[in-house]
Amino acid sequence: MTDEAPELRASDADRERVAEILRDALAEGRLDMEEFGERLDAAYKARTYGELAPITQDLPVSGAVAPTPAVSMRKEAAPDGSWTGRIVGGEGSSSWAVAVMSGFQRKGRWTVPRRFNSFAFWGGGEIDLREADFADREVVINCIAIMGGMQVVVGPGVEVVVRGIGIMGGFDHREEGVLGDPGGPRVIVTGFAFWGGVGVERKVTRAERQRLKEERRQQRLDRRAERRELPEGGRGGHGHHYYRDDRERRRHGEH
Repeated sequence: MTDEAPELRASDADRERVAEILRDALAEGRLDMEEFGERLDAAYKARTYGELAPITQDLPVSGAVAPTPAVSMRKEAAPDGSWTGRIVGGEGSSSWAVAVMSGFQRKGRWTVPRRFNSFAFWGGGEIDLREADFADREVVINCIAIMGGMQVVVGPGVEVVVRGIGIMGGFDHREEGVLGDPGGPRVIVTGFAFWGGVGVERKVTRAERQRLKEERRQQRLDRRAERRELPEGGRGGHGHHYYRDDRERRRHGEH
């Protein structure tokens, strides 16, 4: 794809790249709040590259001295293990959840919006982000728990910031301070808990846990195979003994 194809349709990721340049320009003082708001609105409404390109035509990318093209027309493959494919831009697939004397779950493959609001009264909820995509690199999970509780679950590589207030209740801060992966999302957990609590925990997905379990099992099998393949001379003779495990070693010492 080249600059000669302005009629090509833009993706959510393209719009989000433009929005990121606008945020940098606002932080550097190149745009005021009014200009920023107008351009950001135009970026999210743009449908083609031709509509996106003029929005940042007079702005450099962050850290650059001279202006550079704001929108790349070349689609690069995302490296394995990166977050590129999971910061998708656009709107979230679900933006709120309510539990009144009941419960709710948000889990599996879904898109976390820039702000997700949840409320629990005499109930509970689970907000699982391990397999989710993210509308932005920074998202806010707002939790209001009244005589109830919520659990926010994140995967490895996600930075967590907790800013909630608890009265006769509390927010879990144990996952704060853990560095995220480069380019990974930042999840801000905020809200209010009264006679309730909001927990935050970091867990791998079930598929990843199964993969690690299989990896460890294979390593044990490999070690056993190596022990069986040791030459016969290493198992005895000349005062040297080979013991298969600690129990055999202890039995030999007793005798």
